[in-house]
Amino acid sequence: MFKLETLKACFKPEKVDSLPYDRKLLVVTFCLMAIGMVIVASASIQEGISISDDPFRFLKRHSLYVVLCLLTIAGMVCIPVRHWYERQMLLLGIAFLGLLAVLIVGTEVNGAHRWLRIGMINIQPSEFAKLAIIIFLASYLVRRQEEVIDTIKGFIKPLIILSGFSLLLLLQPDLGSTVVIVVVMMGMLFIADAKLISFIGIMISLLAVIVALILVSPYRMARVFGFMDPWADPFGRSYQLTQSLMAFGRGGIFGEGLGNSVQKLEYLPEAHTDFIMAILAEELGFIGVTIVIILEFYLVYKAFSIGKKALQHNLVFSGYVAIGIAIWFFFQIAVNVGAASGMVPTKGLTLPLVSYGGSSLLTIALAVGLLLRIDFERRNIDDKDVDGQKKTARKKKEIKINEQ
Repeated sequence: MFKLETLKACFKPEKVDSLPYDRKLLVVTFCLMAIGMVIVASASIQEGISISDDPFRFLKRHSLYVVLCLLTIAGMVCIPVRHWYERQMLLLGIAFLGLLAVLIVGTEVNGAHRWLRIGMINIQPSEFAKLAIIIFLASYLVRRQEEVIDTIKGFIKPLIILSGFSLLLLLQPDLGSTVVIVVVMMGMLFIADAKLISFIGIMISLLAVIVALILVSPYRMARVFGFMDPWADPFGRSYQLTQSLMAFGRGGIFGEGLGNSVQKLEYLPEAHTDFIMAILAEELGFIGVTIVIILEFYLVYKAFSIGKKALQHNLVFSGYVAIGIAIWFFFQIAVNVGAASGMVPTKGLTLPLVSYGGSSLLTIALAVGLLLRIDFERRNIDDKDVDGQKKTARKKKEIKINEQ
């Protein structure tokens, strides 16, 4: 018979950490995926009709991606973290070749070469490159942490790798992914206690390069000016932003209701990908946006927490990987929400686990699976420590009994 004590025990704080996995991380992941499916279904109806007369064209594909993501998470949990440490150069090489292949045989969409077409599937190598660089840098910090802390040479070495990847990304062109990689790398180096003077010097240099890239590119300059005064040219360079702002304005506190968005009727380009937050705001209002942002940043918090606990248990590689993933998630969420709401210039970055896009979803799933595995291995160490303490206590008790 089910007892009330059994139910109470499930909610005791000490029982939660005894689980072999982070249940809260899984729950928030599933919640964001479910919200993503609902909003993608709503936001893509008109575009699906325009392309193939199928209102659920994008929902069907997105559902397939979600299933693949769940399988990916299950697979990643089964792979020990040390395998990623041992194969970090292989992963980095594959990511580099993928970016190179895009420039040679990639598919052009809206003037950019960012996709590799394999049959009916489009793959975006830049998404996978983000995770490959995090794994590489984490392994580098494990092997060369003293060099990174003590000398500028150790700080600059990973920047050479960054330069190669950045060049390939800028040739696509994809400034958004380049900035993500730069921010993640600098954040991880900062966490690794790199010299502050070196860190500040490199940050200023990288910021100068990014500003220069914006100044020499007319379309990037147009985006910046459009961001600064979107209503100066609402049907030109600022069209996407002004339509997004109108969606936010229409949503108000409680929204127009699920499925009642006007902007998704081909007024707002990329409504189901980069600007999905605008449709969510229009249909679910301030309340819906707040809930999604809380869930997204809770995902970031769990990644940071897993990384911190791993470092405390001397799982240095695992800790750096988790913290790198947390920085990546945080920056991408901030840029996506900021771009949709007019707080930062428009960049083509998806909202993790919510936006439509197979490559982005699968890469985020890989990262979530890796976080779960890192936490699983850390919990095993705790279990061994507890078992060891229990054995020691038993031995002391036996010795005391024998002495008596």
